[in-house]
Amino acid sequence: MSAPRFHLDQPLAAGARFNLPPGPARHAARALRLAAGDAVTLFNGQGGEYTARIERIQKDEVAVSVTGFAGIERESRLRVMLAQGISSGERMDYTLQKAVELGVTAIQPIAARRSVVKLAAERAGKRVAHWQGVVASACEQCGRNRVPAVAAPLTLANWLGQRTDGRLLFLSPLAEARLADLPPPAAQDCLVAGPEGGFESDEIAALLAAGAVAVRLGPRVLRTETAALAALAAMQTLWGDF
Repeated sequence: MSAPRFHLDQPLAAGARFNLPPGPARHAARALRLAAGDAVTLFNGQGGEYTARIERIQKDEVAVSVTGFAGIERESRLRVMLAQGISSGERMDYTLQKAVELGVTAIQPIAARRSVVKLAAERAGKRVAHWQGVVASACEQCGRNRVPAVAAPLTLANWLGQRTDGRLLFLSPLAEARLADLPPPAAQDCLVAGPEGGFESDEIAALLAAGAVAVRLGPRVLRTETAALAALAAMQTLWGDF
């Protein structure tokens, strides 16, 4: 079995000795039941990973020593930002978790007109922190050493008004083009997926006015938590590392 992986939001260096933060420490001691002498892998999202060993566990206090560094990268050569219409509860968590496994490089939550979840400023900050935790946990599981950033939610119009580069792909069951009909991306793709009820007509018009290419994923209508993930898997197959 491979060593358990922990994401730490702090500087790391070979030879360092410290206690794990409370969250990872509880997970190591209670959920994984690790013991002194066990090997673990640490990463801080800046690239590469560090080998480490548990020196001591006392209740929820876990002391580790960093033994080395490996410049291992598991990022896809396909660069995709996911602009995802905010969906409710576990649906959004699931979408972000699996999107990270499928290699997205950044995530922009879109507060669409038909989004079931409406986030006020204070609540939005807490939600983004939660989503960033989901993303970090997904990196722990899938082996990525760079953690995609989750941006603060924006309306579609505000996001379109500030984005500057990358091909814009918009998932629509009414589109004629398929992903397989498109050329490989020259740089970054921005994949836009709607919320539970899809986008309103004026939001679709704004996407098309911004130069978005509408694409369909077969003849069936996919749920919000399925559409982006199916598209990402297809993109990785066509142009990425599948």
